[in-house]
Amino acid sequence: MSALAAPSLPVSLPFEAALAEMAAPLLLLDAGGTVLFTNARAAALLSCAEPVGLSLPVLLAQSGAAEPEGEPVLEAVRATRPARARLTLDGDRRVEAALAPLSAGGFALTFEDVTEQLRGAALARQEPLTGLCNRVGLHDRLHAALAEADRTGAPLAVLMLDLDRFKAVNDTLGHPVGDALLRKVAERLRKATRSGDVVARLGGDEFAILQAGAEQPQASEALARRLVDLVGRTYVVDGHMLNVGVSVGVAVAPVDGRGADDLLKHADLALYRAKAEGRGTYRFFEPAMNAQMQARRSLEIDLRRALALKQFDLAFQPQIQLETGAVTGFEALLRWNHPERGPVSPALFIPLAEEIGIIVGIGEWALRAACREAASWPQPASIAVNLSPVQFRGGKLVETVMNVLAQTGLDPARLELEITEGALLENTDSVLDVLNGLRALGVKISMDDFGTGYSSLSYLQKFPFDKIKIDQSFVRGMEGNAECGAIVRAIARLGASLGMRTTAEGVETPSQLDAIRAEGCTEVQGYLTGRPMPAAQAAALLSSSPVASPADAA
Repeated sequence: MSALAAPSLPVSLPFEAALAEMAAPLLLLDAGGTVLFTNARAAALLSCAEPVGLSLPVLLAQSGAAEPEGEPVLEAVRATRPARARLTLDGDRRVEAALAPLSAGGFALTFEDVTEQLRGAALARQEPLTGLCNRVGLHDRLHAALAEADRTGAPLAVLMLDLDRFKAVNDTLGHPVGDALLRKVAERLRKATRSGDVVARLGGDEFAILQAGAEQPQASEALARRLVDLVGRTYVVDGHMLNVGVSVGVAVAPVDGRGADDLLKHADLALYRAKAEGRGTYRFFEPAMNAQMQARRSLEIDLRRALALKQFDLAFQPQIQLETGAVTGFEALLRWNHPERGPVSPALFIPLAEEIGIIVGIGEWALRAACREAASWPQPASIAVNLSPVQFRGGKLVETVMNVLAQTGLDPARLELEITEGALLENTDSVLDVLNGLRALGVKISMDDFGTGYSSLSYLQKFPFDKIKIDQSFVRGMEGNAECGAIVRAIARLGASLGMRTTAEGVETPSQLDAIRAEGCTEVQGYLTGRPMPAAQAAALLSSSPVASPADAA
């Protein structure tokens, strides 16, 4: 389209030609907002064949600009002042409009097409796998929502989500299945939230939701409850029936923080609490969580240094053959003696060591120290060492055990490695391969805490354990609970039928000892028959007591 100008336009012809050829879309308006001149780029952008003579409201309406978007420009014309506004034109084009009053009267109105720029910015804030908002986008939206909340006083909530059991799916079935599952989870999150909520994937199996414009904390609690239910329902992915859950942490502004970083941190602390309290649930942030997290971080720092500072030790608890009363061996129990904290409970530091990934080094130290001590005993009693599920993941466990046996000179038949069902739950086939490799070295394999997991019998069928250790909760419950007695009896008979020894753990009273003897268990371990003791005391016990050799015990 050629440039058009009204006869009264106070510009020379060369100047008019220059304006017509400008790269930027340009309109010249009179004092009332009527179009006097447009260059070709402006006419093309506005998709209007004859702009000159139209009032600005009519021109914007014909170009597809929504009335609320154009109002700042129209108001500026009425007030004779500059203005900027972002407009959406036909074809979903986004433009920045800039109005400037002219000294000779009237206005210059220029446009900048920012469609691709905004599209690129949106993509930069979008997570590619699920199409959800990413971490950068969440921060931007949260900052904007907090600014609005400061202005209106309305509360808002941040929910942090972490999938439960997702890693097992990814490791067992592969990343393509894991990715497909994440897309299905993302879709459920979209359906569970309102159109104004922001749903983000932060990476891995971590998600977040920003919930504004709702009554808090009622709305976030209702949403958290809905998410736990909805995400926890079964998924069908590539023919696989998959079950994952979700843990949710919630922080509400302004009660739990007025800044984005504080809210995200506090929601994360609440999420950590939800995971620690059994997963598949939700928790709201509480101020005490900050102090607890600081205490945990302090403990983590000390734990990372404990091995290098030689703060770990082993205690040895005897295992007694019920038929003869002879010592069959000892279980090596890890102890942490901190110079300032004193003795730290294994129930506290071992799960933390597993979580932060240092249990492999600690476990190797415990294995080597136990084997070295057992090799020096005056009698060939067995030594039992616990293995963490984490130690099975690196693919070097068999090599580590082989090296330790070679370095310490311990007869492999005297080493008993104890695992829990937690190790088998993560990746059963891979763990069974490792167990078979360990068995090939000549070591014994025991299942610890038997009866507390989900698939004990199937595991016994898949791998011939040498020993079953009956969890102490059943032993302690025998005196007042007939069901516990029945469970102990069934496990003892099962072990006998499969050629496996059975050790009852946690025996503390003579009546418990009589009961497990009556049920047919082969060994006992507990405070009644021997408390955990230092290495020197264990060696002395072996010198003064009858000892059943590993072959006799078997």
